[in-house]
Amino acid sequence: MKTKKQLLKNPTFQTVLASVLCIVLGLFIGFVVLLLINPAGAGTAIKTILLNWMTRGTTAARLKTLGNTIVKTAPLLLCALSVQFCYKVGLFNIGAAGQYVAGAGMCLYAALAWKLPWFVCILLAMAAGAFLGMISGALKAYQNVNEVISGIMLNWITLYTVNIILGGSSLTKDPASPYTVDLAASNPKGVIPSLGLEKLFSNNRFVTIAIPLAILIAVLVWVILNKTKFGYELRATGYNKEAARYAGMKEKKNIILTLMIGGALAAAGAAFFFLTGYEKWSTTQTSVPGMGFNGIAATFLGGLHPIGTIFSSYFIQHITDGGALIDKSIYPSQISDLISAIIIYLCAFVLFFKTTLTIRLARQEERTIERELEIKAEKGGDNE
Repeated sequence: MKTKKQLLKNPTFQTVLASVLCIVLGLFIGFVVLLLINPAGAGTAIKTILLNWMTRGTTAARLKTLGNTIVKTAPLLLCALSVQFCYKVGLFNIGAAGQYVAGAGMCLYAALAWKLPWFVCILLAMAAGAFLGMISGALKAYQNVNEVISGIMLNWITLYTVNIILGGSSLTKDPASPYTVDLAASNPKGVIPSLGLEKLFSNNRFVTIAIPLAILIAVLVWVILNKTKFGYELRATGYNKEAARYAGMKEKKNIILTLMIGGALAAAGAAFFFLTGYEKWSTTQTSVPGMGFNGIAATFLGGLHPIGTIFSSYFIQHITDGGALIDKSIYPSQISDLISAIIIYLCAFVLFFKTTLTIRLARQEERTIERELEIKAEKGGDNE
């Protein structure tokens, strides 16, 4: 019994338990929606969403589909880390979507217009994202402008700016698709190398070293936040700006640096994705890519822990791609988006669940101690 209580008190176990509950409830509600649409195929549809690449007929097809899911997991992971890094410092980086757009525009322009190698394109993309983060950070630090408001405004400003720059240049003059660009044909050295990884996924050329790099960055974020003086100062600033200032920490500088790092992470995610050549940028799109917003779900589902976020990012991308494989003549492919949205909503209760569980366990422990004291007192009275 004592071991069970100790396990329930463990913060890591609480996070995993809360995340699993969110996933189960989200899938259950999604299944109910499928039943309402068409009961006959609901079981097959939810199974397809859950299995994704495992539903493919051949080994080669399964590996290739798995590779496609992993390719899209890398940018999602970095967007999640962007949101998480800022959240740890008491900031909500909803501007990660715009920073992602800035990274996409910068890396594509650098690769196509300047013919720069892939690693330089990534660094320039990170600089563009950091610049956007710096704007939100400076507004927050010096004018107390809420980073959510400034981030949302910058999302749309950045989207249309990138569309104008890429659409107004010679980069989009592709007869077959006049509003997109072909990275691989224009600058092969701007494509992130695979170094043999593509052979593991049926020669899927989109599987690159972006995937291990994203995991490495997740580990690096954990080290910075938890094992360095710099990370301690950032977290202290997030807990209490006034106390941090009193302790001699430069809270304004820390706020700006935090949002700059968050911006660089989101932009790196875009570079990792678009430099694979998997997807082309459309200069006619009128909505901000959802990757930056999906990162919010991934980071909370991962329990605000960089390592947990690796697995949650894959899971969200897994069910999203699984939703694209269901029978679209019966069910809309957006059902996976609905499930993800429900999980996002439920993730808001993860911290509530952990806090409630901790309080309940503490109260039970208090009652147990009080009961033991009462028994001892009764025994003492009997002895007298």
